[in-house]
Amino acid sequence: MSRLTRGRFLAAGAAGAGAALGGVGIERALSGGNSAAEGVVPFYGEHQAGIATPAQERLHFAAFDVLDARPAQLRELLRAWADAAARMCAGQSVGETADPLRPPVDTGEAVGLRPARLTLTFGFGPSLFERLGLPRPEALRPLPRFPGDELEAERSDGDLAVQACADDPQVAFHAVRNLARIGRGQVAMRWSQLGFGRTSSTSRAQETPRNLMGFKDGTNNVKLEDRESLARHVWADEPAWLRGGTYMVTRRIRMLIEVWDRASLDDQERTIGRRKASGAPFGRTGEFDRVDLAATPADAHIRLAAPAENAGTRILRRGYSFTDGMDAELGQLDAGLFFVSFQRDPADFVRVQRRLAERDALNEYVKHTGSALFAVPRGVRPRGYVGDGLV
Repeated sequence: MSRLTRGRFLAAGAAGAGAALGGVGIERALSGGNSAAEGVVPFYGEHQAGIATPAQERLHFAAFDVLDARPAQLRELLRAWADAAARMCAGQSVGETADPLRPPVDTGEAVGLRPARLTLTFGFGPSLFERLGLPRPEALRPLPRFPGDELEAERSDGDLAVQACADDPQVAFHAVRNLARIGRGQVAMRWSQLGFGRTSSTSRAQETPRNLMGFKDGTNNVKLEDRESLARHVWADEPAWLRGGTYMVTRRIRMLIEVWDRASLDDQERTIGRRKASGAPFGRTGEFDRVDLAATPADAHIRLAAPAENAGTRILRRGYSFTDGMDAELGQLDAGLFFVSFQRDPADFVRVQRRLAERDALNEYVKHTGSALFAVPRGVRPRGYVGDGLV
């Protein structure tokens, strides 16, 4: 059977599809090249994709703990993950099965689907360095516990992180599933989070989205077009293996939706510091107008997070909304924001978050239930792997 892209597979017709479902055919159907029009974001490059890449609509994030703490074994896993990631981001199978009596190498649920701008971003947690006896960057230390945190261990930390973003949730799920399968016996999934509806824009070409509170979110985010801002606030310089990489913070922030929905419009707007309909800051008329700090309540969220109030600190936000059913005890929605940010120094995030935790009016309506920090190495070269200057 000829090699077909995922997008072209369905067009091959019922006869071709029927033949492809027989083991080897699935993987061959997933192999082949793709055009930019089919939504391919290259895996290889100077920086890992999924950071300054225009934010996609769906997320599947997973954190893993290492079971085999030998550096040589981790290196082989990272090499296998990089090869599989490059193939999946190109819309290809993770590999082919030579023996039809053995399980297929690729799980197959992405057959017929376009790459959907899939990106895979990998990170190393502080615990990985301790587990393997590797030198840990000074900046990579566990995040402190902030006032009001209600963190759950089963939703926090981890040795390795995988962030899969795509415009198709099944493509993102397929990617994480296959990486977990490749790592079986060497790593175990610690926690995972599905996300929908990006909550920030990472490109000027993208419209500002709204979060589950109904407000425009991430208006003044660092954008991929702002190369100077990326160099100053996002990309790290040291150590050498991290140069061109960054640090990733994740926070699972549950929104107390039922409480928020009972608040008046005036209280909601004063809590955020923006008008709900237009997104304009207080005292202004347009969403992108400069924030008037004097006209903004002292405990408003956007004022406390403003660079002008934090010694010029800026971070690149890349979060997603989530909903994980109901809280069985209270009968309320378990929904909110899976916050993801990238910054050249985790201390930048800590500085802003400490102010927010102590004074933010929004704290009445949210609680932080998960937290993690990862070092995200520089981009991967062909035939290389993530962290090849370290492991």
